[in-house]
Amino acid sequence: MTSRAHADDVGRDAQGRATVGQRGAGMMALALRWLRPLPSLLHRSSFLLTRGLPGAPMGCPALLLEGCRQCGHQVLLSRQLATKKAKGKGQSQAKVNISAALVEDIINLEETNEDMQAVIEALKEDFSRNISVRTSPGALDHITVVTKDGKFPLNQLGQISQKSPQLMIVNMTSFPESTAAAMKAIRESGMNLNPEVDGTMIRVPVPKVTREHRENLAKLAKQATNKSKEALRKVRSKSISQVKKSKSKVSEDTIYLLEKQIQQMADEAVAEMDKLLAAKTKELLG
Repeated sequence: MTSRAHADDVGRDAQGRATVGQRGAGMMALALRWLRPLPSLLHRSSFLLTRGLPGAPMGCPALLLEGCRQCGHQVLLSRQLATKKAKGKGQSQAKVNISAALVEDIINLEETNEDMQAVIEALKEDFSRNISVRTSPGALDHITVVTKDGKFPLNQLGQISQKSPQLMIVNMTSFPESTAAAMKAIRESGMNLNPEVDGTMIRVPVPKVTREHRENLAKLAKQATNKSKEALRKVRSKSISQVKKSKSKVSEDTIYLLEKQIQQMADEAVAEMDKLLAAKTKELLG
């Protein structure tokens, strides 16, 4: 009996050890699954730590988001994940935020932004002054008149006034030789105006607000927006060209990110223009 009991105890002990062994193997397999991506993550971290920043000491561990803590080097670039998805790709789009003060030797980003905002403000002014259902004397001020001496705004050649709600007058007494040119400019302004000349006085009847007139104004708004977008593209191209001149001084990554920052600024300006056009079109067409 004693030998048989002893054998049973030995069997149970062996079975218990096998169970523990199985549990240990399972835990080891689970740990290996979690640790499998670690080499890739370490490789990426090493890449960020060793590439450094332009102007930083060789091997400076300057992190893109936090900067170099060991040598006190200022951070050059920071990125944050945009909330909007990339167009047509369904992927998150990286948004670049570059400190203007840290790249002022390459380009003045604040000046670039001011130039882009100036284009937007000019479009707003055009919409307010020239593209409105109600024609007023101010709408004629900046009509460009081509003369033998050059191009001039109409309000520099003639005195514009409103005689009645249905009639405006342009007095060309100061520059009578430009009367015909002023007539042509008013007629071709796209504002649906049909001026009549009486000596040096130009009579401009205010057109009735018809659906056709509103649609013409909407077309003018679209044309003005496209013209502003072209001006914006020139600002963007000029800035990118300036950045590329510094290729010999800074890394390719810095050039790329600066170009992306400028394009990002231009995209935001275009989006604002599209909003202005949408609001103006709704105002004109209802």
